[in-house]
Amino acid sequence: MNLLPLLSLILGIIIILLSLGLFGLYKMQEKLIFYPEALPHDYQFQFKAPTEEIFFDTRKNVKLSGLLFKAKNSNGLIIYCHGNAGSIASWGYRAFDYLPYNYDVLLWDYRGYGKSTGKIKNEKVLHNDAEFVYQEMQKRYDKSQIIFVGISLGTGIAAKLASKYPSKLLMLITPYFNFKHTVDHHYPIIPTSIMLKYRIKTNEYLNEVNCPIYLIHGTEDETVPYESSVKLKHLFPHKIELTTIEGGAHNNLPEYPQFQETVKKAFENLK
Repeated sequence: MNLLPLLSLILGIIIILLSLGLFGLYKMQEKLIFYPEALPHDYQFQFKAPTEEIFFDTRKNVKLSGLLFKAKNSNGLIIYCHGNAGSIASWGYRAFDYLPYNYDVLLWDYRGYGKSTGKIKNEKVLHNDAEFVYQEMQKRYDKSQIIFVGISLGTGIAAKLASKYPSKLLMLITPYFNFKHTVDHHYPIIPTSIMLKYRIKTNEYLNEVNCPIYLIHGTEDETVPYESSVKLKHLFPHKIELTTIEGGAHNNLPEYPQFQETVKKAFENLK
């Protein structure tokens, strides 16, 4: 009995099923990467600090929501790029890590997050929106007074901003070497070289950054491996100061004294 036709048929079915599966992953990768928290338009933020709600009209029918926390005696502005989940309703508390150093803090939501409209469809959208927010805030603050801070997903976005625009310092919390490197870490069997739409090449952006760079990373980070910061430090040993938090995970670093000490040091060095 000739089994070759049957084996060929089975192989063909397997190839078709794999192709359909990979195509499905490609089409739905935004749902696997971004976990937005939507807020009603009339949502009232409840923070114990002076704030101003700002809407950025990037294009027709697309608005980005931002919340500007105001320091008592402002020396400038921090543009804070948050992680891949939640909204500024939850991320806003991170502003209090920086307000004591007399910098206003702007947190803004990506498309589909919080009160922001629109959808994230590709990496270019993320970077273009970040640049638009920067350019709008530059109308209020001199470019010499602006600082970029990013956490998790936002580290690559903040790094690219700092590679294109002047900054007094760049602080990246739980940064990835590049986005592909982190996805490969979690899903080694997926052919990301041909499937992944989001590369966010932090390792390349930092080559163009001309200000002090501070990285903060925990050794037990379950989302972005600590190795990512080590690789960035090795790539740019004279540009980067890496704070290693032993036992620190992905979402709890501000609870550690080393985190607050690094923030304090970074801002004191600006003086």
